[in-house]
Amino acid sequence: MSRFARVLGVLTAAYGLGTLVRPSLLAGPAGLSPKGGGPSRAVATLVRAVGVREVASGLAIALAPEGRALQTALTFGFALPDRSAALTAVGIAGGGAR
Repeated sequence: MSRFARVLGVLTAAYGLGTLVRPSLLAGPAGLSPKGGGPSRAVATLVRAVGVREVASGLAIALAPEGRALQTALTFGFALPDRSAALTAVGIAGGGAR
């Protein structure tokens, strides 16, 4: 589990960094920007804020020491209010949800 969690953390941080550089990576699949166009300035700012959170939680998971610290990082990194929210987040992160 530890290796999988760390790889997932690195991928999460990389995705967050990607959304900081190019907000359309999240805004487009999430339906927050017009087809063929980039996100508005407000949406880009929101997506970048989410990107910062993804980088922070991904690095926390990837770099957390074994044991309780890693469990805590996983809890905060992946805690969502319900199954529907979790599935939506996974779909958006994978680029397939709308």
